[in-house]
Amino acid sequence: MPAQLLGCVLAGGQSRRMGGGDKTLVDLGGKTMLEIILNRLRPQIGSIILNANGDPKRFSEFGLPVVSDPVGEYAGPLAGVLAGLTYARDEMPDVTHVVSIAGDTPFFPADLVTAMAASVPGNKPVIALASSSNKLHPVFGLWPVALIDDLTEWLETGKSGKVLAFVDRHDSVEVAFAPDPETGLDPFFNANRPEDLSEVRRLLSQEAS
Repeated sequence: MPAQLLGCVLAGGQSRRMGGGDKTLVDLGGKTMLEIILNRLRPQIGSIILNANGDPKRFSEFGLPVVSDPVGEYAGPLAGVLAGLTYARDEMPDVTHVVSIAGDTPFFPADLVTAMAASVPGNKPVIALASSSNKLHPVFGLWPVALIDDLTEWLETGKSGKVLAFVDRHDSVEVAFAPDPETGLDPFFNANRPEDLSEVRRLLSQEAS
């Protein structure tokens, strides 16, 4: 398990399409979305933090550091990435890359971290982004800590909060993942709306049976 990686779950979005609140804490049949995500991530990486704004106590049961966006107010996933890079620089100086994980995507690949880490060179900063079915999923990324100053300036000067606008400034690679061979499910299926939560519950009950 790579010691130089830090996992950062982007757990504190505004969930507008879900009616507000923390969709990561919604019960999905005995487990929350965040619990499912962490169970999938822990075997892949040794160190994990949560990125969320507001009162961190609502995540206390998970026993993980909770870091808020260092710039702006709900400035999007890039602010969450910057939170992870800042934590790595200040608290874990041996960490060279941060892996960002969406907080609403419970079936992401079990080999996500390994595949992304293997896709970048060790001698220069290259961003890796996940894809499936010819579609990029830029919230799932591998981010060199070396890019922290550029990302800080990018966000502090009010540049675009869109992930790809920042990525286009740097070398990057796309890491493709296949659908689940048994179910055909896109591993990056995400729960944005209440009806998506119903689908997640259905899929989880299938997995359990």
